[in-house]
Amino acid sequence: MDGHPGLNPDTVTVLWCTTDGDERRSAHTLLVRTAARMLDVPLPEIWLEHEPGGRPLLGGAGKSLQVSVAHARGALAVALTTAAPVGVDVEVVRGLRAEALARTWLHPSEEVWIAGLPEADRSAAFLWLWTQKEAVGKALGLGLRRGGMSRPVPVAEHWPPRTGGMPVPRPLPGDPRIATAAALADGGRHVIGVAVHGCADGGPETRGVRVRVHRVATAPRD
Repeated sequence: MDGHPGLNPDTVTVLWCTTDGDERRSAHTLLVRTAARMLDVPLPEIWLEHEPGGRPLLGGAGKSLQVSVAHARGALAVALTTAAPVGVDVEVVRGLRAEALARTWLHPSEEVWIAGLPEADRSAAFLWLWTQKEAVGKALGLGLRRGGMSRPVPVAEHWPPRTGGMPVPRPLPGDPRIATAAALADGGRHVIGVAVHGCADGGPETRGVRVRVHRVATAPRD
């Protein structure tokens, strides 16, 4: 059990899959089943709860895990770790008015970055940033309130990033307590964003945190 990557204090485990419906329920089922397997406890000893603001958490034997859940039409993702509060988001890559959306919602430096990319890449790049911002909001327990969309996240060092893997999370500009990463998955058809929030005193909990992404073959059923 100690060798499981999800129980390494420096690792965030992300599982994701496509699905043909009921993404929310399937995501919750995947979360609880994965936690039970990680902790090597019977499934009935772990259950899903929610904080007053709606953020999911695990009860019973799963209290030691920090978790997050995301679902979009046709896709879902869950994140589990013992490192620190975590957030995850998943989006299906689709055509967007990326430049206009960037001008409206994003930090000016991110708007400039998107505008400098080839037009065919801008929708995926916008979602690459969007998923990280959603993940940060979840890790903070705020959602996108209090300027979440305008909060800058690190842009990609190289574009397009390689598909299928998650880079090492990088600190947010001006806030080293929070680190984020994003990846293109499924041949660039999906984007997954992850954020980890260190403790309130600004400790180094997010330094060196790794993210491991695994695709699940099929969405779980109850």
